[in-house]
Amino acid sequence: MNISEVKTLLASDDPQRRLRGLTALRDFESETAVPLLIAHRQESVFWVRSFVAMGLGRKRNEASYAALLEMLAAETDNNVQAEIANSLGLHGSRAVERLAALFHENDNWLVRRSVLAIMPELESPRQLLKIAVAALKDPDQTISQAGISTLGLLADTCEAGQALEALLPLLSDQNWRSRLALAHALKPFESDRARDALAKLRQDSHHKVIAAALEDLLPT
Repeated sequence: MNISEVKTLLASDDPQRRLRGLTALRDFESETAVPLLIAHRQESVFWVRSFVAMGLGRKRNEASYAALLEMLAAETDNNVQAEIANSLGLHGSRAVERLAALFHENDNWLVRRSVLAIMPELESPRQLLKIAVAALKDPDQTISQAGISTLGLLADTCEAGQALEALLPLLSDQNWRSRLALAHALKPFESDRARDALAKLRQDSHHKVIAAALEDLLPT
């Protein structure tokens, strides 16, 4: 498809045709694709805006990064905000502060899950620790348990001590799935306290938690 055909699709009244045009922009250089993506950042159909955000993550330059920030400031749909978060993360460490702020501003599970998924790639252990600890307090179990798993990713960073301090109280968590996540999260920590916690989890009341805590002891 050539650029004239793409522009014809983008000018259509049919959102499905506009979506085809946006998808076709992946085959063009950023200099060509980004201005066309930006022109559609205020699309009325939320799933079309999601594809605009996705495209601005794939076609990375100063203009696409600025456009994503503008979209995020104006966006009210959580699905689109989640896609914007993914795309901001693809722009690298410059997005860390904005993504951390988004996590604290928006308690929607999809938005928070997207931030938790992309942040470990951005090499900012301090901010990652903050959002992981905040995630532990989320009433949505998928987020709180993702926070537990995220803390485990900090075992080899300068925030390992604080991450472990946040994890250890979860030994008494009443939700077995949280204790299961804890068993996996503790394994990378090289400390007696982490090993002692794992030993306690091997005596857990739920068989899946016991199995997870025992995994590293079983012969391969």
